[in-house]
Amino acid sequence: MMFVDASVIVAILGNEPDRDEFVGRLDQAVSCVSSTVALFEAVLALSKRLGGLETAIAMVDEFVSRLNMSIESVDRSLLPGLVDAHGRFGKGSGHPARLNMGDCFSYAMAKRAGMPLLYKGDDFAQTDLA
Repeated sequence: MMFVDASVIVAILGNEPDRDEFVGRLDQAVSCVSSTVALFEAVLALSKRLGGLETAIAMVDEFVSRLNMSIESVDRSLLPGLVDAHGRFGKGSGHPARLNMGDCFSYAMAKRAGMPLLYKGDDFAQTDLA
């Protein structure tokens, strides 16, 4: 089981140069999980590149369906993990990871579930989930 951050969804659906690397990692995963927050973040990023929100929503929905990805909801029980993620690694904490709000959600959800986090970039690499 692997938690998929928005950055990976954007890299794959946006046909970024490292797309094939992430597709290969997802193909090797037994199962994939993401969150409504990560999907929202991916839709917003993709809509700017690909011609609008409807197009981006359709692409993300198809991606989730094709991978049979589980989508986790966010509830109150995640709040302590979110506060911890922001306090330790968030923008304004002084830590070089500088996680944004969406990143804090991915971090907290992966951490709580004890699963690896698939991400693009250097931000998560500077946390204890790397």
